[in-house]
Amino acid sequence: MGRKFRGKQKVLEQVKIEGIAAEGKCIARVDEQVVFVEKVAPGDVVDVRVTRKKPNFMEATPIKFHSYSEDRVEAFCEHFGTCGGCKWQHIPYKTQLKYKHQQVVDSLERIAKVELPEITPILGSSNIQFYRNKLEYTFTNWRWVTKEEIDSGDELDRRGLGFHIPGRFDKILDIEKCFHQPDPSNKIRNAVKDYCRKHDLPFYDISKKTGSVRNLIIRNSILNEWMVIVQFALDQSENEGLLEHLKSKFPEITSLQYVINNKANETFHDLEVKVFHGKAYITEEMEGIQFRVGPKSFYQTNATQAYELYKVARDYANLSGDEVVYDLYTGTGTIANFVAKQAKKVIGIEYVEAAIEDAKVNSEINNIENTQFYAGDMKELLNDDFMANHDRPDVIITDPPRAGMHADVVDMLLKIEAPKIVYVSCNPATQARDLALLDAKYKVTKVQPVDMFPQTHHVENVVLLELRA
Repeated sequence: MGRKFRGKQKVLEQVKIEGIAAEGKCIARVDEQVVFVEKVAPGDVVDVRVTRKKPNFMEATPIKFHSYSEDRVEAFCEHFGTCGGCKWQHIPYKTQLKYKHQQVVDSLERIAKVELPEITPILGSSNIQFYRNKLEYTFTNWRWVTKEEIDSGDELDRRGLGFHIPGRFDKILDIEKCFHQPDPSNKIRNAVKDYCRKHDLPFYDISKKTGSVRNLIIRNSILNEWMVIVQFALDQSENEGLLEHLKSKFPEITSLQYVINNKANETFHDLEVKVFHGKAYITEEMEGIQFRVGPKSFYQTNATQAYELYKVARDYANLSGDEVVYDLYTGTGTIANFVAKQAKKVIGIEYVEAAIEDAKVNSEINNIENTQFYAGDMKELLNDDFMANHDRPDVIITDPPRAGMHADVVDMLLKIEAPKIVYVSCNPATQARDLALLDAKYKVTKVQPVDMFPQTHHVENVVLLELRA
């Protein structure tokens, strides 16, 4: 293995890729120093250019492959390597699951450092392509172009509709076919792009803050209902032509909506969303329970696998019908309503007030009468006064964001002393941190990793904690 300097960046030669690290990059060791490398697979032998150097590690990108790993498959997407999604599609799914399972094990052993049961093998996804129910695309008048396009010398149409280049808010990769969401998703996106190009609707310029068509969101449900939301920067008559085109071309669209957004960013939670055609929501379903998903609603983006995840959480709760359940970070009340029929009462708490309103509607349309929902900052709402005015929980289900639970919330859980806590996590590292704190009174008795996002490094994990005697 040699080292060379090209310009100011160091090149490491003949580097053997050993494995995959926690955040999805692969890992190698050079002179006992860790090197994180993107866009490679375990078993590859490559020359890499160092892009970042720290005292304890380096980051690098491959510049030459000497040999490819036997543990590799052909990438299925033409955008692989440039797009920020599906970064693991060159790795066989069985191998992906192996590394995701190991990621959970490593987090719990190295960070939590608590007594653990045997960790159940990871639960894989039945669909490894076209499994997402929501995609968001950005318009640009200056799309990312490849070296091949530049070298061709052809005059290029720089208008595009696609995804942000990783780490670049101002660079958009135009997408022809995405393997995340089933059709007619790709057909809808390409029809929108073609219409806007043909009719000269100005594509948005993120730097100059000019243009009209800005953002496209496509959502679908298990019941095959489709929602399309178009963001316009300008409120002008030309908008209606695009919306009418979508309405007539795609009868599958059951909810066609639009937003006028002239803010500096694409978020629209504080803006009015108007219905152009159809309903203001689409409907998801899980075991006969229906969930209304509006333009601002959160719902798990892999609905089929979310059902498997929630079944694990419900099994761990092991409800008999007499229990009071707290569902922390309840969102739109999906878990709360899912377990309500097996519980005496379910109390859901969530920071986002609009989500709590959705949760109440979801209980109402399913004739679920034993749920109560409260909006507020978890660390401020779940306090002594709240506990004094509500039944004490027999089971707490918690599904926090990636950052995990605030230390004050963990302290309150230790104070409440519910017999069981079911901890659902999308980040095993922060979950492990919280388990270390809960270890003061709780023992981890079951662990079930679940893969929600094939072709990515992300992994969910469900843990059952039981109060120590």
